[in-house]
Amino acid sequence: MAPHDFWQEVHSPGTFAVDGEFASFYVAVLEDGRQMRLPIRVLADGDHALASLIINQASFAVLDTLAESLAEKIRPMRIDVVAGLPTLGLTLAAAVAQKLGHSRYVPLGTSRKFWYRDELSVPLSSITTPTQQKRLYVDPRMLPLLAGRRVAVIDDVISSGASIVAALDLLEACGIEPVVVGAAMLQSERWRESLAAAGPQWIPRTVGVFTTPILERNAAGRWQAPA
Repeated sequence: MAPHDFWQEVHSPGTFAVDGEFASFYVAVLEDGRQMRLPIRVLADGDHALASLIINQASFAVLDTLAESLAEKIRPMRIDVVAGLPTLGLTLAAAVAQKLGHSRYVPLGTSRKFWYRDELSVPLSSITTPTQQKRLYVDPRMLPLLAGRRVAVIDDVISSGASIVAALDLLEACGIEPVVVGAAMLQSERWRESLAAAGPQWIPRTVGVFTTPILERNAAGRWQAPA
């Protein structure tokens, strides 16, 4: 597959085998059995890899499918407002808010506007931009939309959990505790340690449309999920 061909189609159940080895793509399975092909990104050690999702490069059909699935998962929580994490989480958060029937959502940001306040920001790290020193901000004008409301925090992918923990810390500083954390993909299980350290309530409150494992290179040079 060409790189731009990924994230463009949701396939029918059983289109691809999912119980063996993978070469150039990993097959993610949604709860209803439908499948998506995700590119495999090799980690620095060369022996492990992750399946990747870049949601702002996805087709509208894929975005719509993931947003609808996530909205249905969090709809029982009676969400009043969706807060989205930059950068890629903003695409999904806006779509989820629309699926919930909301007229708007609250985007968190990493670009400091002159009216932002430093005390309404926290350091932010990301697995995809590990060398960049960034801060996560909430626009102070948006606080009335969040205070006293049932808030969902949405990102596209939860991997190490660092970005989600930053968002939780930021909202806590504003006196806000979200009722749910959501993502399209829960990438491996590494996020659990970070969220557990942030508070025992967060793992049960975290939901995803689908999950993917850390992949291991086998003797044939192909990728497989750990036994």
